[in-house]
Amino acid sequence: MDTLRRISLPLAFAALALVWGSSFLFMKVAAEGLTAGQIAAGRLVLGALTLRVLMVVTERAWPRDRRFWGHMAVTALFLCAVPFLLFAWAAPHIPSGLSSIFNASTPIMAALFTAAILPTERLGRRGASGVALGAAGVVVVVGPWTLAATAGAALEAQLACLGATACYGFGTAYLRRFVAGRHHHDALTVSTVQVSLAAAAALVLMPLTGWAPMRFDAPILASLAALGILGTGIAYIWFTLVVTAWGAVAASTVTYLTPLVGVLLGVAVLGETLAWHHPVGGAMILAGIIVAQSRRARPAGRTAEPAPRTVTLLPAALPDGPRSRPRPASSRASCP
Repeated sequence: MDTLRRISLPLAFAALALVWGSSFLFMKVAAEGLTAGQIAAGRLVLGALTLRVLMVVTERAWPRDRRFWGHMAVTALFLCAVPFLLFAWAAPHIPSGLSSIFNASTPIMAALFTAAILPTERLGRRGASGVALGAAGVVVVVGPWTLAATAGAALEAQLACLGATACYGFGTAYLRRFVAGRHHHDALTVSTVQVSLAAAAALVLMPLTGWAPMRFDAPILASLAALGILGTGIAYIWFTLVVTAWGAVAASTVTYLTPLVGVLLGVAVLGETLAWHHPVGGAMILAGIIVAQSRRARPAGRTAEPAPRTVTLLPAALPDGPRSRPRPASSRASCP
């Protein structure tokens, strides 16, 4: 059993990096037959159904606290519905690898919003240095010196990706401020409520985001299923296993692999090319995250405080194991 566990955990971690890193490839393929609103609604509905099945199997009940539902409605918009829509809208206009690089800036956004919304959680010198380095990386990725030659749609798509990561950052800080540690609901229940509310919002917004006849073929259906069932549903189980066994900090390092997976798949599958400053800026962003997360060594005999967790995409609160209470954190992982 221990041998099987040692093998299954690295496989689960690798599967997370592959699924979340390939989400941008799936969105680009799905955009060939679906609008951004249809992609966002489709993946959220599939993800909500998957998580609801898990709740039924594990005999969990819907929460009854109205205040909790109100807070979750806000996080559903900012951690799911709006960023999924923005990334899906950007997909046809820029390389999928570039979208994955922009997504890596989420922890930087989360750090900024957490410092603003939670005055007790200051950045500190290391945190501020990491945020500054990550912000500089974002500027390098955008490449201001190329803006004159950048097509309008491509520039708007890059801004949409930054808007999506800003939503992730605000949603993470809001979740930390108003949900984590305040409500006695386990991570699966929080995730299911959040994704279900986001699915309802996406369905309402879909006619307003540009309705068009839907075209389904095998690649489009497979991409939508991967985005919803795997990326917004099953990946939650894998992440729970890894967090429970390795801890939140070790599990959050999947953030460092998703841009690499996204870029490699975009080049290998779609034949995409990136300008030199895209991977350079992406490396600066990841370096900024590492600096912001680093902690000084503590004297022997003292228990080290947990390092802040990083953010990637959502479905919701960072899993804490079956039927456990959400643990406070300055940032969380979320699927792209």
